[in-house]
Amino acid sequence: MGTGRWRRAVSQAGRSVAVWGVSTITMLVLAGILPDFRLQSPDGDSSTTIAVTAAIGAGVFGLLSALVWPLLVRLLLLVPALVLGLLVFFLNGSLLLLALRLTPSGESEAAPETAVIVAAVMSAVASATGAALAVRDDDAYRRRLYRLADRRRGSGPACPATPGTLFLQLDGVGYDVLDTAVGKGLMPTVARWLGHDPDGSAHPRPTHRLTPWRTDWSSQTGASQLGILHGSNHDVPAFRWYEKDTREVMVCNRPTSAAELQRRAVRHTGDGGLLSADGASRGNLFGGGADQQALVLSIAARRRSRETRSRAGYFAYFSDPANAVRTALSFVAEVGREIGQSTRARLAKQRPRVARGGLYPFVRAFATVVERDVVVAAVMGDMLAGRTAVYADLVAYDEVAHHSGPLSRDAEQVLARLDRSLALIENVAEHAPRPYRIVVLSDHGQSPGETFRARYGLTLGDLVRAGCGLPVPRRAERTHSGAEARAAVRAALRRPVEEAGEEHRPSRDSEPIVLASGNLGLISFPDVPHRMSKEEIDARHPALLPTLANHPGIGFLLVRSEEHGGVVLGAYNTEIPLDRLDEEPGPLAGFGPGAVDAVRRTHSFPHTADIMVNSFHDPADGEVLAFEEQIGSHGGLGGAQGRPFLLSPLALTAPVEDGEDLIGAEHVHRVLRRWLRDSNGPQVPVETAPEERAA
Repeated sequence: MGTGRWRRAVSQAGRSVAVWGVSTITMLVLAGILPDFRLQSPDGDSSTTIAVTAAIGAGVFGLLSALVWPLLVRLLLLVPALVLGLLVFFLNGSLLLLALRLTPSGESEAAPETAVIVAAVMSAVASATGAALAVRDDDAYRRRLYRLADRRRGSGPACPATPGTLFLQLDGVGYDVLDTAVGKGLMPTVARWLGHDPDGSAHPRPTHRLTPWRTDWSSQTGASQLGILHGSNHDVPAFRWYEKDTREVMVCNRPTSAAELQRRAVRHTGDGGLLSADGASRGNLFGGGADQQALVLSIAARRRSRETRSRAGYFAYFSDPANAVRTALSFVAEVGREIGQSTRARLAKQRPRVARGGLYPFVRAFATVVERDVVVAAVMGDMLAGRTAVYADLVAYDEVAHHSGPLSRDAEQVLARLDRSLALIENVAEHAPRPYRIVVLSDHGQSPGETFRARYGLTLGDLVRAGCGLPVPRRAERTHSGAEARAAVRAALRRPVEEAGEEHRPSRDSEPIVLASGNLGLISFPDVPHRMSKEEIDARHPALLPTLANHPGIGFLLVRSEEHGGVVLGAYNTEIPLDRLDEEPGPLAGFGPGAVDAVRRTHSFPHTADIMVNSFHDPADGEVLAFEEQIGSHGGLGGAQGRPFLLSPLALTAPVEDGEDLIGAEHVHRVLRRWLRDSNGPQVPVETAPEERAA
């Protein structure tokens, strides 16, 4: 054995002994504090016997954690991921009870609930001790990170000396939100990259540039990430939409839909995706052609092997019991934080506000803690393995901003924690076998505003049913807006008096399907196989389009026209053909630059809905009205939702020339492709579709 290897072995043994000693002391302290936990017989034992029992118990617990825990985690892959954090405590407590049973004295015991506490504390202390000792040794620190991510390259080819590229997506963080957070000192890592120092004590040289870009009409993760990773988001009109040819509702975050959208994009472009050459995809909706995929939704529906299951990515992180306990503790703390924040908002009668009960606290904790920790660990492993390109999505901000508001204090706290994750990744990059360029970007922003239902007392579906002459819920009938809708219907039908029994009740197959994607609504008539024209809709439901277009909560409609090809409808009988919008934007004027082109592009999609509805937008304060129960929303046009950011190193070429705009997710894909080509040479497309590749 060489001198260096011998020293590393001695160093590793020393750390193991130190961790064991600290665990033994922790067990002794807890035995003295907790009444239901003892290390001696009821008649009492000598101090030496108690100490030996504690030492053996700590050693057995550590050994069981190392040997048994990974097997338990593999079994837990069959459990819904949301439940995983809650089971960590109970499984860890069970291992401690087993360890106490295996001590030679046989007199040690603990109540089950006490065992959970003791095991959690011991794991946390052991993890902290091991980390504190390991960070003093670069090699040990690197080995520890390899274990956390479980992404060793093995005996593959030597790592290239050219820079690798890491793309980190901060889901839902708009350009203005990031800029404000930097100014407030909430994101010191990003501030340093941009050459800002909030306290004014120094002005570091910037390493990155910040560039805004403009989304497509469908300003949501499905359309944006598909375009960024695969170069095409053609025929993705919204987050969810109805396809008449298959009679199915497509939902971007449904595994089967994500897999189909990825397949269509690969077929459309003839290329596997951004990550085709030695890439890794982590926590995304789509694979991007990567060889290594974990927590990727588009492969979650396949069951051919453990590696192709989305949950298998959690094994890399939770196979370390100390890691599992730490994340589980943070999970519980985040649930408590959400309950406290929502309670304060309710007591203070904050407006706007949406319900945040039920399972939401657990959903939020999963997005802001579990998903973040697992993805960050996977990214660290990818860098240490020297992968060429990594794309990872951190969804924490988007989840919180939907329910607390994009400018809320709750959302700002999430931004601060995301900045710490960026700092950790930056530090780990120093240990990577090749230099890395860290690109941070977002897929969309979020626009504030109350919900359509909160303002008007009825949903978009209620309004559509009223316009079609269908029964609406009594809740909606009693509202002022509901009365206005019925009056508009009667006026359009030239029936000033509503007679009993005159309601039209068509079969359910002819009733419209109304879907919402943030402040974008889609209305489809499933019994008509083609996209209906304005003339056909007017003939069937003469009051529907006027009712929608003249409602104060709706900004504009897009429908197909037999005469003009396509028209935009607005209040006061406004009707503007698409080819005249440049000279006369009409209701699109307040939606900012690019709105006309975005609407025209969506009109060309094969699966655009019969009626596309965009909510009201106030250019003065950027507010929109969500058709879903969200006070921070995205999915349509209006406000900050359509203005995400791209934060790129100065070592890379500028995304666009001065005076040019970065428009659309497909344009972003071309920029990222160029950076990869410049850094690593030509990217070779895969020959087979990524959904057919092993994760």
